Amino acid sequence: MRKFSLLWLLICAVPPAWADTIAARRAEVELVDGQLAVSTRFNVRLTTGLNEALQQGLPLTFRLDFELTRPRMTAYYLNFRGWFSPHASLAFRLSYQPLTNRYRVSIGSLSNYYQTLPDALRAIGSIQGWRVLDPGSLNGESSDKIAGLVRLELDVGELPKPYQLNALGSPDWSLSSNWITLEVKGGS
Repeated sequence: MRKFSLLWLLICAVPPAWADTIAARRAEVELVDGQLAVSTRFNVRLTTGLNEALQQGLPLTFRLDFELTRPRMTAYYLNFRGWFSPHASLAFRLSYQPLTNRYRVSIGSLSNYYQTLPDALRAIGSIQGWRVLDPGSLNGESSDKIAGLVRLELDVGELPKPYQLNALGSPDWSLSSNWITLEVKGGS
């Protein structure tokens, strides 16, 4: 019985390898001229399998999603209009450049290069003042009546097809933060 208790204690004490691979450090939203401006920062840690794939030249795409939850009628309208997809998304593409031994993080056509992987991972999901809704979408709403959710995840759909099949059966390939609730700060 004592051996069983010791074994059980060791199993519980060791966290799974994929736990807390993406965690929010900061997530804020501000109401500015009837539009929401989101600012986020995440801690991203790659699993061993993802790190190896990145080093072998596989680019990884992370998607930052925003969903409006209040006011409810506006959120329902946006859900219906977008067929239940997130109300706004932003893609961060991480790649390794073996010739220069640098990492590249791209958001759309903008790119930055980093000397180390930890520096590049700090850039994934970090955004300041990202406008997520159409201008004037929330005119007349008070900031205490507006809320939303934000999350960062590895976009498995952007991987080549053989890797997508790997991702389906492996927790090593499914990185995602939890949905983080955003309470809106008042702005101009």
